[in-house]
Amino acid sequence: MEEVVIIVGAGPSGLTTSACLNVLSIPNIILEKEDFFASLWKKRSYDRLKLHLGKQFCQLPHMPYPPGTPTFIPKARFLRYLEDYVSHFQINPRYHRLVEYASYDKVAAKWHIVAKNTLSDESEVYLAKFLVVAIGKNNEGLIPKIPGLDSFGWEFMHCSKYKNGRRFVTKKFWLLDKHVVTKEMVLLGMFLLKYVPRKVVDYVIVSLAKLNYGDLSNYGLPRPKEGPFYLKDVTRSPPIIDVGTIGKIKEGEIQVVPAVTKIEGQYVYFSNGKMNQFDAIIFATGYKSTVLKWLQEDENLFNEDGMPKKNFPNHWNGENRLYCVGFASRGLFGIARDA
Repeated sequence: MEEVVIIVGAGPSGLTTSACLNVLSIPNIILEKEDFFASLWKKRSYDRLKLHLGKQFCQLPHMPYPPGTPTFIPKARFLRYLEDYVSHFQINPRYHRLVEYASYDKVAAKWHIVAKNTLSDESEVYLAKFLVVAIGKNNEGLIPKIPGLDSFGWEFMHCSKYKNGRRFVTKKFWLLDKHVVTKEMVLLGMFLLKYVPRKVVDYVIVSLAKLNYGDLSNYGLPRPKEGPFYLKDVTRSPPIIDVGTIGKIKEGEIQVVPAVTKIEGQYVYFSNGKMNQFDAIIFATGYKSTVLKWLQEDENLFNEDGMPKKNFPNHWNGENRLYCVGFASRGLFGIARDA
């Protein structure tokens, strides 16, 4: 099948790209391995999730949020917005399509994409003039390699499988997780970045955090030397958005521990020489890109970690009409700009 644009991934990145192309009447097809769009939001996010950026920074192209939408949007409401977005722009992803291979044919001057239909177990071949990688950087949960993890006899999981804490009420668990800020501080920072340099914004936000929280180093949370927006841009490491966690830490209900060195059965050993016994481990250790599992390119756009080689805002295009959306580490705001 020959198409103009093939988009891989039906998350917000793929949906916004398709919508922008549809507005311009440019034919495109989305290939999505799951059975639903925005599967990360629908299937792999916790129940009480809210968007941590204000709605003005989470609006997708060509469709504002309806009147009455709260500043920080709950997950269920955001999913309804996505459903309306898909319907309004007549986006029709091809579900159950697992892309296994994509390479550029220099002779034909087209991208050659092979996708498995996971329902029929048959392979489908697509040719496209343009290829857009829209699976984003949060494609697969990252669990670090810790000596002895396989010996842990109880439950451990990546946070993408965590829904709520009901079944952990009577258990003692360890949450692996920098700057600590509130979502209101982030909203202020995003607004200020329009008018003043990042260095000034970081100074303002760190000062507010100090006033709000005081010195958290005694609780195991030393403040980094660089500012939160600097770290977000340069290292792609976002700050911790506090939704009540710091209060629990100060009250002693949550304990922050140093790096883990090994695990033996139910016992976890830390870099300070101490150890403790746990009933469950939840890894809030981020995600990794899986693009290099199927994309064959000359390392022009992506590095060995499957992330763009170039920094924002020059990260989004490579050679041979290869593009990426959702890799800027700037949330929905970055996705909208990419698309």
